Amino acid sequence: MQDHATYDYAIIRVVPRVDRGEFVNVGVIVSCRGQDFLEARIELDEQRLRALDPALDMEMVRAHLATIPAICKGGAEAGEIGRLSPRERFDWLVAPRSTIIQTSPVHTGRCKSPAAAIKHLIETMVRPPSKATRNRSVRN
Repeated sequence: MQDHATYDYAIIRVVPRVDRGEFVNVGVIVSCRGQDFLEARIELDEQRLRALDPALDMEMVRAHLATIPAICKGGAEAGEIGRLSPRERFDWLVAPRSTIIQTSPVHTGRCKSPAAAIKHLIETMVRPPSKATRNRSVRN
């Protein structure tokens, strides 16, 4: 039986107009030292972003977001940052920025499987709530 491991995560956000502070959650980065795990998953909902800024350059957003999973993977494709340890890459990715691609503060959790944790975080923090989820929260 595998023990629970502690993991850190941050939500990836796109802030189309930094001056307004509005954002859409578009992904998650999870780091689990105990299982040598560092991964990012992106699910870009362009329609939600266009609601905040119809003139947003989606091609530029997609290009910048694509670098995040590449940095998590490491190696030569990630440039100099790819040579850092997984934890150093995580710390670099979640450092505060005032650009249109930002991350939330880092949070901590416990799991048996960081892959399952990242899947759960995508479902609950990135994807819009389903009608069933909204109905449950209204009843509680």
